[in-house]
Amino acid sequence: MTSTTPTDHWLCWPSDGQPQVRLALMPERAAFEPDTRTLFVADVHLGKAAVFRARGLPVPHGTSARSLARLSQALNRSQARQLVVLGDFLHARESHAPATLAALSAWRERHPGLSCVVIEGNHDVHAGQVHASFGIQTSTQAHVQGALRGVHQPPDDPAQAPPGALTLAGHVHPVVGLRGRTDRLRLPIFWLHGPVLTLPAFGEFTGGFEVKPSRHPDGQCFVIGDQAVLPLLTRR
Repeated sequence: MTSTTPTDHWLCWPSDGQPQVRLALMPERAAFEPDTRTLFVADVHLGKAAVFRARGLPVPHGTSARSLARLSQALNRSQARQLVVLGDFLHARESHAPATLAALSAWRERHPGLSCVVIEGNHDVHAGQVHASFGIQTSTQAHVQGALRGVHQPPDDPAQAPPGALTLAGHVHPVVGLRGRTDRLRLPIFWLHGPVLTLPAFGEFTGGFEVKPSRHPDGQCFVIGDQAVLPLLTRR
């Protein structure tokens, strides 16, 4: 049995004129900026399943470990030197459970030279910061890097985004619904709307907000499959 090499989609922004930003949109649900070797992810929500189990709900085990394994795959494949998490790295205070922290510690040991920054999201505020020994910096400010600006929550109106920059955001967990003759799929997407690129939720067991492309004719959806990211072609 042969494995398929993941296929990224390269996004150049702006699409007209001289591009200021080049990003690889990766099927691992990450965006990679090659000039600075920075990997961006959003809404990892480590420990979410453990939180639900602690409250008596029967949810699957191993979701945080699988998310961290996929994050390692994205880091190894991109050879990133820096990781920027656009908010909601942890899900809640219960995410500091020993099993979750052990998985996080093992992941950190696999990437000792990696610079890690978490832009504080609404869940991070309640969950609290990870211990300093993990070497993960938390910031309440936007992460500005050339023509890229990383935040947790996107502006309600893309026109409100700072001019001259591509804003990367999370929080929304964008998905798109695709209908076939006999079934319907909800797939995670990268959602480009004006100068704002909203990343998919990186974590498993996170749910999603369904984007209706017909309501945003000026936007573009990039659908994430098992091994590829593809632009969604819609009727205008």
